[in-house]
Parts: sequence; C-alpha cells; structure tokens
Amino acid sequence: MKEKSRNEIKNSSFRVLDLFAGCGGLSLGFQNAGFNIIAAFDNWKPAINVYQKNFSHKIFDYDLSNLRSNYQIFREMCPEIIIGGPPCQDFSSAGKRNENLGRGDLSIVFSEIVTNVLPQWFLIENVELFRKSNKYKEVRQVFKDAGYGLSEIILDASLCGVPQKRKRFFCFGELQGKDQSLEPYLKKRLADKPMTIRDYLGNKLEIQYYYRHPRSYQRRGIFSIDEPSPTVRGVNRPIPKNYKKHPKDPVCIIEKLRPLTTIERSYLQTFPETFIFEGTKTDLEQMIGNAVPVKLAEYIAQSILEYIKDNLNTSKIIPEKTYAL
Repeated sequence: MKEKSRNEIKNSSFRVLDLFAGCGGLSLGFQNAGFNIIAAFDNWKPAINVYQKNFSHKIFDYDLSNLRSNYQIFREMCPEIIIGGPPCQDFSSAGKRNENLGRGDLSIVFSEIVTNVLPQWFLIENVELFRKSNKYKEVRQVFKDAGYGLSEIILDASLCGVPQKRKRFFCFGELQGKDQSLEPYLKKRLADKPMTIRDYLGNKLEIQYYYRHPRSYQRRGIFSIDEPSPTVRGVNRPIPKNYKKHPKDPVCIIEKLRPLTTIERSYLQTFPETFIFEGTKTDLEQMIGNAVPVKLAEYIAQSILEYIKDNLNTSKIIPEKTYAL
C-alpha cells in the first residue's frame, strides 16, 4: 500500500472520531483547526439533536457503556485520531467526587476503544481532579500497556483564547511515541495574561456586571466583564432576593443585576453566534456547561497539528485504506 509523502502529510486532513461528543465543542474546535471529523458518538438525545443541526457528518446515538467488547464499528472508520471527553461529574468539584458512581467507568471504556482500534493518536479530556483519581490510574495503565507515549497537562482555558477561568486535564497519546512530547507545543502558545469577557466580546453583552450563582455563599456571585468568567457550569440561576453582598463582589447589589442568558453563556464557551441551540433551557444549560470550550479545543488541535507536521515520521502514517461509514 502506498504511504503518504511528507508533502501529502502537510496537506492532509487527519481523520478524527469524537466519542462522548455532547453538543460538539471538541468536534468544532478540531474542525476549525483543519481536522476531518468523520463521525461522533453520544447517548443523550438533546445533545445529539443539537449536534446534528451543526455538523454534516454523522453522530451515532450509541450507548458506549454497553459495547460488550465489540469494537468493529470504530475499526471500520479507520480513524487516525480518537478524541473525547467522558462524563466528568464523578470527579468534578461541583459534583459528589465519588468516582465509583459508574460514570467514571466510561473513561475506561474510552481507553479500551482506543487500545482496540489503535489509532496513531488520541486525546482524552476531563476535569482537573481526574488526574488524581484511581480511575485515571487504570486508564493510564491501559494506554501504556498498548504502547502509547503520553503527554499529560492541565490547561487554563483563559490562557488559550477563552474568556473563562476553566482548568481542564488533557492526555494526548501517540502510538510508540515519547512521553510529554506534545507539552512544549501546548505551553509555547499560552497567552501572557487571562482573557477577559471584554477582550473576547467587547460590549456585546451591554452590561458591566452580572450574577453567577455560587456553589456556596462563602463565594462571591457578582462578576465584571473586565475579568474572565468563572467556570460555566450546567446550572444557571437568577439572583436570590435575599442575596447578601460578598466582600469580594466588585459592586453593591444593583436593581438590574442579572445572570447571563443561556446563549450568552454559550459565547463564554466560545461557541459562535451561528451555532444552533434548540431544546429546553435545562437541557441547553447542561450541554453548554458540559462542553469543551471551542477555542480551547481549537488551541489544542492546532498544537497537535503543529507537532505532527514537525515530528511525524512518514513510516508511522497509516497506509491508504478503504474507509467505511
């Protein structure tokens, strides 16, 4: 079989499979960077409906927790990269932090799909605390046993083109690669200072301050657009009538203070205005809060692409195949 030449590599649109795709933040970021998303998988109908309205490739309504060791559907797609963000609630500081509730097992499912398909590269995303979990220790060992070199890093989205303080853990794997090979590419492009909402949106929101419901009233609830937003979560509540000013709130309570709307929160997740969100408010808030910010995904995808172009040995490229969907 004919292998790709170096020139073909530079112009190649690498084939990407997105698992646990949600409404498509990771997919859109990789697509914007020039990757070819061949298909996506998820098992939550509201997110699948939104995904279908915004992408031309297929998303499968598929319960990845019930594969029964049947990986043929993924093998037939011949992905060069598998990406995904398995559910993070069991590890999140906003959740119960109990990794034995069941959803944490989906990270192991991701690793098993990767190591049975053996793409040249993969990327898994999760919350910062995932890195310290026992589930990740299992996942990491599965990858290492299959021969993947791993680049592991925690990134702050506000330094990657996103107007939001959102720290997430990423593990990038390369088959027969070296550990931490991608890290210099991810670090060299970080911004010198966090991006604020005004930096990203200007005066689009037509407000100076807004309310974001705190996890506890020991934290402040009022924020300025001249700072990055706190992490966009899956809940969005109005300001309570009995809200008491926190010492770190930048202003006193004002009559017109409001939370951001659902669509405004999607902007903080760097979804474009053209992205179509349809569904109930509760579902949309959840899927937007769960999404990987588009610009963060794009930042990582661009770093991966630069790494591949600089370091790829043509002998590692997967030979041309007949692709089936």
